[in-house]
Amino acid sequence: MQPVRPEFVPDASLTREEMESLQDEIAEAAVFEDDLGFDPEDVTVGRDSGQRSLVEADPPVIAGVDQAFLEDDRAVSAAVALRAGEVIDEATAVAETEIPYIPGLLSFREGNAVLAALEALSVSPDLTVVDGSGRIHFRQAGLATHVGVTLDHPTVGVAKNLLCGTPREPIPDRLPEGARIPIEANGDVTAPDGTVIGYAYQSRQYERGSTSINPLYVSSGHRISAEAAVAVVERTCDGYKLPEPTRLADALADEAKSEFR
Repeated sequence: MQPVRPEFVPDASLTREEMESLQDEIAEAAVFEDDLGFDPEDVTVGRDSGQRSLVEADPPVIAGVDQAFLEDDRAVSAAVALRAGEVIDEATAVAETEIPYIPGLLSFREGNAVLAALEALSVSPDLTVVDGSGRIHFRQAGLATHVGVTLDHPTVGVAKNLLCGTPREPIPDRLPEGARIPIEANGDVTAPDGTVIGYAYQSRQYERGSTSINPLYVSSGHRISAEAAVAVVERTCDGYKLPEPTRLADALADEAKSEFR
């Protein structure tokens, strides 16, 4: 995949004010509604026959991207593409992380590595799941949105922690598996207050005991609604907390670190 909007390719030489201004432009260009070439119900990891949709068309190709880091301030990004749970392509890339981690500006640190890994794939995914926020972001332009708008490609953001926004109801210490709680915009987000910008989604939970698994924070990246984004994530989790595409990408990124040292 090549950038369709090259003016949005992350540029770490910008000032913080310029980065934030660019994110406002990205959010304005983003589509937080469904504009997909497939039905989310057709997504499956394929290992459970009960999850398979009885459709004539091939299941959509879902990619996942995740990053690992080298000691010399480089990011290793891995992309894994799956169809019905089968890995059909994978690629890795490395890029300099020219700025430190700054909350809200992750895409300017890691975005170029992500774009390079996706460009290296030999297949064009129907959707990409990104390890990072999408619309759940101060300016509605997290890593998943930044990548999605730059490529004009459907993306979903899956984060392990809530960057901003307010859960519609308190999230209990032990959210039951399959539960989802809307995350609404508040004064920290540029969307109107009360706008649903994503969901806390409990992909997996222990059946018993005092230990609990924290929920994922799922949001639209580009060309998908918050509701469809959660549906895709739900259908790509395969008994693990993380969606299978990003879980495999995480493992591949760790393996690839030795190649780039």
